[in-house]
Amino acid sequence: MKLNALLLTLFSLYSVAFFSACEKEVEVIVDPTKPQGAFTVSKSGTFTEQNATGSKGAAQLGTDEDGVQFLKFGSDFSTTFATGTVTVYLSTTMTFTPDPGNGNPLLRLIGPVSKAGENYFRLDPVADAKFTHVILWCGSANVPFGYAKLQ
Repeated sequence: MKLNALLLTLFSLYSVAFFSACEKEVEVIVDPTKPQGAFTVSKSGTFTEQNATGSKGAAQLGTDEDGVQFLKFGSDFSTTFATGTVTVYLSTTMTFTPDPGNGNPLLRLIGPVSKAGENYFRLDPVADAKFTHVILWCGSANVPFGYAKLQ
């Protein structure tokens, strides 16, 4: 009887190992530049065009299911990209006011945007509450392309 139980146990272990090894493993790739799960909007605004650049669309600040904060441009976002990339900033006002001598306390560089449509910008660390605007700035032309007030 003990031999039968031992053989049954060994067969069960062999079966689990054999059939488990034959299953194809699916590799899940997580893209850290995009929200995981649902994106919950906390503030949003619409771009106001500046300098005839055609800037338009929505900007949203929010978090994903993991609590990671993102700045999102909607599928309706567009601007002129003739000079290359446009740089995105968070700001305390609608005006681009650099102050490099003091560490730019009124601006936070987010990064470049070089395509129309939906764009996500992961914010790490999270944005301070003092930032109320998103600014599109073209450094090569030294002009603002637009801003959105986040409310």
